[in-house]
Amino acid sequence: MRDLTYPPIIAIAKTGFRGLGQTFQLTGTDHVPRSGGVLLACNHVGYVDFAYGGLAANPSGRKLRFMAKRELFDHTYLGPLMRSLHHIEVDRGEGTASFHTAVDFLRRGEAVGIFPEATISRSMDIKELKTGAVRIAAAAGVPLLPVIMWGTQRMMTKDHPRDFSRGKTIALSVGRALHPTGADPIGETAELRRVMTSMLDDVVAAYPPDEQPPGSWWVPARLGGSAPTPAEADRLDAEEKRARAVTRAAKRRP
Repeated sequence: MRDLTYPPIIAIAKTGFRGLGQTFQLTGTDHVPRSGGVLLACNHVGYVDFAYGGLAANPSGRKLRFMAKRELFDHTYLGPLMRSLHHIEVDRGEGTASFHTAVDFLRRGEAVGIFPEATISRSMDIKELKTGAVRIAAAAGVPLLPVIMWGTQRMMTKDHPRDFSRGKTIALSVGRALHPTGADPIGETAELRRVMTSMLDDVVAAYPPDEQPPGSWWVPARLGGSAPTPAEADRLDAEEKRARAVTRAAKRRP
């Protein structure tokens, strides 16, 4: 697959990271194979996760093809960029096409990234996961690697102002490969969530304490932070969904 846009985008991103004075804690990136299809299942805590998730595969010389919602591809400027990077468009109402596209990419030896939570986690914890990740990996016959990002939510996430001030630490951890068979998608998804939750706990514990004081809004409540509990986050998600439905209905009125 030809990549005319991806190399300069990576260079621009890394320049931006240096400009922001960011420190990176990367662990487990050697788990990403240097060739062959591989699916990376990433947690989702902020709007800039796409920019940083690719770092999981970068040390292995891989370029991630992220599965992303259709709205990004419909954007006037972002859409052409997403297509030039060979990311995969996902229609949340009808995901069959994106499923088959992802399986095809993986069978051709690509590295694909997916956010199995499907949306940003307001609780900063691992939400209930969709079964798509394990079903795609099983159908393609490729390993599934859990990935945890941390610190990206401090820059840009739901319900909080943007903060691109300098000196933040960004943590990224790649776990050992899982090998879903597809025989029990629900059970295999539960195992993926268990592994990602355990990894998240480790990443939060290893994060610089001077940047993450007790009660930090970006830390899960169960780990001493002040982020919404999962139940509170679900309520906020439902309110947001209703508000969007009202907005869409208003736009359809003559």
